[in-house]
Amino acid sequence: MMVHKPIVVYGDPVLLRRAEPVTKIDDDLIRLVKDMQDAMLANFGVGLAAPQLGASLRVIVLDTSDGKDPDQQLVLLNPELIDAHGESVAEEGCLSLPGFVTEMSRAASVVVRGLSIEGKAIEIEAEGLPARALQHEIDHLNGILIIHSLNPLQRDLFERKWKQRQS
Repeated sequence: MMVHKPIVVYGDPVLLRRAEPVTKIDDDLIRLVKDMQDAMLANFGVGLAAPQLGASLRVIVLDTSDGKDPDQQLVLLNPELIDAHGESVAEEGCLSLPGFVTEMSRAASVVVRGLSIEGKAIEIEAEGLPARALQHEIDHLNGILIIHSLNPLQRDLFERKWKQRQS
C-alpha cells in the first residue's frame, strides 16, 4: 500500500498565506513534488498545491487523467496566470475542504507560465478541466480557497457546518 502525506484541511493557516517562490530545485523539492503527486492521486484529485501538504511554496501538480496518462501529468513551479478568456461555470470541490462543493465561475481558457521541475520556462494554454484546475491551484498559492467566492450568508452557513463536522 502506498503511504502518502495527509492533505492539510481548512483551518490550517498555511492555506490562507501567499506561498513563497521556489528559488532552488533540489532533492527536497523533488521529494515534495513526488509526495504531492502521490497524495493527489490517492485522494482522486486532479490538482494539488504545495500548501495543501503544509509547504508554503509556489508549486502545483496536475493530472486530469486520474493517473492513467503520464502526458497529462504536470508540475509547475512559480506558476503565473498570464491570460484568461471566456467564462465557465461548474461545480468545484477541494481536497482541503472534504465533502464541500460549490458552483464556481472561472475563465474558460487560460495561459499560464512557470518553470518545469527541470527549471525550464514553460507556457501552457488550457481550456476545460485543465484550465479550471490551473486556476484553482494558483488560487491556493495566493491563499484563496473556493469558499472565498461564497456570499456572506453562504460563508456563514459553511463555517457553522464545518465547525460541527470538526467537533
